[in-house]
Amino acid sequence: MNIKVMKKNILLGIIMGSMSFSLLACSKKEIKSVMDKDEIIVGLDDAFAPMGFKNESGEIIGFDVDLAKEVGQRLDKEVIFQPIDWSMKESELNSGNIDFIWNGYTITEERKEKVDFSEAYLNNKQVIVTLATSDINAKSDLAGKKVGAQSESSAIEAMEKDMELYESFNGGEAITFEDNNQALMDLEAGRIDAVVADEILVRYYIKLKGEDKFKVLTEDFGSEEYGVGIRKGDIETVEAINNAFEEMKKDGKMAEISQKWFGEDITDN
Repeated sequence: MNIKVMKKNILLGIIMGSMSFSLLACSKKEIKSVMDKDEIIVGLDDAFAPMGFKNESGEIIGFDVDLAKEVGQRLDKEVIFQPIDWSMKESELNSGNIDFIWNGYTITEERKEKVDFSEAYLNNKQVIVTLATSDINAKSDLAGKKVGAQSESSAIEAMEKDMELYESFNGGEAITFEDNNQALMDLEAGRIDAVVADEILVRYYIKLKGEDKFKVLTEDFGSEEYGVGIRKGDIETVEAINNAFEEMKKDGKMAEISQKWFGEDITDN
């Protein structure tokens, strides 16, 4: 091959490489709206009753499931529910494996850095639950005790706001579990002394298991709100979800779904 041809091939290679890099950079900057899809994938913890969980037949049901189905119908989208590792929820969303985090997902400042949120639709608290026979009657009694919570949950964030108390737990921090059900089962078995979790889940769990077995302390780790997690920058989808929520509040559908699961309307009106 002569020098002139070699130079020409090298120049062509440089040009093609630059074009490929530019195209790749552009594609990475482009944010595709979920509203452009016919199917939307909801990521959830399928053991988080009554928000989203599997019934005895293996069907995923719950308040958030019914809410997502109704929103999907109004937006003319087919909704697919995808169980995920809750500790990886933001990674699953931002990688495109799911389109929404929608399962009792608490709005926090830390999470706002990773995802966009819909408007809040439900109020919640991080409560402390123990066995009925426990000598724990106040937050301060948690010092030296084994306290359980779901890994990467807002319960951990809420407890860490009172770092002095948090570090006084047995082991210097909370004992974490893959889901809240595992934590509550360990509480029942006496392997831990208390669990900090969403009030909505705790009240539902102890109603099923027997209210005489547990007690929920009057003190808690603070109030919070649930919202739908959406990929950063997808303003079109945020607005679409918010508009659907507003319609459902006005026509009574959101209250109807709440009545089905909680016996009353506890939605954020």
